[in-house]
Amino acid sequence: MRIGKQDAPFSAICTSDAERITVRGRDLCGELIGKVDFTSYFWLLVTGEMPTATQKFFADAVLAAIAEHGLVPSVVAARMTYAAAPEAFHGAVAAGLLGCGSVVLGSAEVAGRFYADLVARAAADGEGVDTVAAAGIAELRRDKRAIPGFGHPQHSSGDPRANLLLALADDHGLAGPHIEMLRALHAALPAVLGRALPINVNGAIPAVMLDVGFPLGALKGISLLARTASLIGHLQEESERPIGFILSGAAARAIEYDGPAPA
Repeated sequence: MRIGKQDAPFSAICTSDAERITVRGRDLCGELIGKVDFTSYFWLLVTGEMPTATQKFFADAVLAAIAEHGLVPSVVAARMTYAAAPEAFHGAVAAGLLGCGSVVLGSAEVAGRFYADLVARAAADGEGVDTVAAAGIAELRRDKRAIPGFGHPQHSSGDPRANLLLALADDHGLAGPHIEMLRALHAALPAVLGRALPINVNGAIPAVMLDVGFPLGALKGISLLARTASLIGHLQEESERPIGFILSGAAARAIEYDGPAPA
């Protein structure tokens, strides 16, 4: 059964023969292994081009920013899975990544698409950034949707990771249309929403990465790659200092049954 388009049977990522492995047009053993750092290799794999010094700097920065934040849902899921199935390290990593969605971890992609849409709208309509930002917030509120990239349950006075990434962008003269839109949204919130909200790390990451030239369609990959490193660290600790069943027990104690009693 034919499903979808099947008229472009090509890939530009990798090929190999008996003597050589070629990745994005480069000899893996001759040009990459031992000569290129992993962040640059990641950028090459995604974009087909080696990053500039600025692109590599900010890719490193955002990967470090989003990798670890304690016992967040992805980590809890992974550690509890490993406790139940210690033979499935890969399954525990997968369990931690499967919840990368619009609320936690994957929200950078949602925010990035929102900012990119507003930037395109401002360019097409010739409207001011502030006007487009306020209209964008109003549209989300009419649909009772959250404003992506703003607010944090713990860092209510300001997400230090977001603040640092944006300060680094300013220091490097990087701030472009997506960071400008992010800041316009932040400024418009009190008037449209009725209160201020801090920019969180999942707001800063897409604005910075889009302005530095990372592709919109691969934004979620930043969070997935970074959190995979963190999950491996947590699972190594779980193998030596297990807390997975402690987490499970704490959940059972925290939730009370409110269903019907037996007849």
